[in-house]
Amino acid sequence: MLNAERAEQFAKSWIEAWNRHDLTAVLAHYREDVEMRSPYIVTVSGVASGVLQGKTALSEYWQKALGKYTDLHFELQHVLTGVDSFMLVYHSVGGRLAAEVFYPDDSGLVYRASAHYGATV
Repeated sequence: MLNAERAEQFAKSWIEAWNRHDLTAVLAHYREDVEMRSPYIVTVSGVASGVLQGKTALSEYWQKALGKYTDLHFELQHVLTGVDSFMLVYHSVGGRLAAEVFYPDDSGLVYRASAHYGATV
């Protein structure tokens, strides 16, 4: 079972990195072979599947997103833990409700993540 304290620490670090717009610090939470799924991948990067593979692709996507959403600020609402994953529920760009599921490996680095939003993106 995933440790709730570890998930809370991740959440704090991840949210703070995003709010500083510190892409290097955000990417430090992920493995090189990470898989990311998000409807924003479709709109920001033009990848029809909404899926990116690897840290390099993720970095390019998030650089575009930070350029597009210069007022990006996240507000953490909840951290929910599961057996092998945890979910952050937060207010995202423009106050939109977001929920992101993270699958960390034994070292705590995320190998898979999936973002969900409360409104059409």
